Amino acid sequence: MAKRPRVGVTGNDRRWAPSWWCIALALRLAGAVPERISVKHQPSGKPLHALIIGGGNDISPEHYNHDIEAKVKLDPKRDRLEIEWIHKALDNKIPLLGICRGAQLINVVLGGTLYQDIRPLRKRTYNRPGLLPTKQVHIDGGSKLAQICGKTHIRVNSLHHQAINKLGVGLNTVGRDLDLITQAVEGFSDNRIIGVQWHPEYLIYMPSQFSIFQSLLKNYR
Repeated sequence: MAKRPRVGVTGNDRRWAPSWWCIALALRLAGAVPERISVKHQPSGKPLHALIIGGGNDISPEHYNHDIEAKVKLDPKRDRLEIEWIHKALDNKIPLLGICRGAQLINVVLGGTLYQDIRPLRKRTYNRPGLLPTKQVHIDGGSKLAQICGKTHIRVNSLHHQAINKLGVGLNTVGRDLDLITQAVEGFSDNRIIGVQWHPEYLIYMPSQFSIFQSLLKNYR
């Protein structure tokens, strides 16, 4: 039997973790072996072909020099763990996918900043969170993400109240919603980074979203 690629998946450490289960399912369907990584789930030490930084609580404002008094749900231990893993992926040129909080954290690690609350900025986009693909996102036609999804106009879900503000070094905005708030980023040239502000793991019944997970395995040998 051919050896399958192994993909690390970071996230919260709770037993009730729907995002982890859905990402794991997506990866298995794509032909990969998912490996859960959290403050309670130690990595196996086996080589990883790709890394996914999952969604969850807000990132501590201290990491991007913002309002530390803001009322946000934090997980400092997870912040530190995932920052370490993002550096490992960057240093070893491992394909990296950030989902929601994960995209934000990749941006922060690369020197970017966040909007701590985008709700006052909303004018044209429905604000209520939900798992169904009700939000419109335009993807730049020349981007890797457009090639992966096979289209430049998609509908996605939305579970966030924060978003990327200033871009980190080496990143480019390639997806925007109707309010022009960043919804997707990717690395320049051969920098194999993709970050999406939505949750594709809950939309794997849509070919454009399942292909995001498949793309992590594209160059596996």
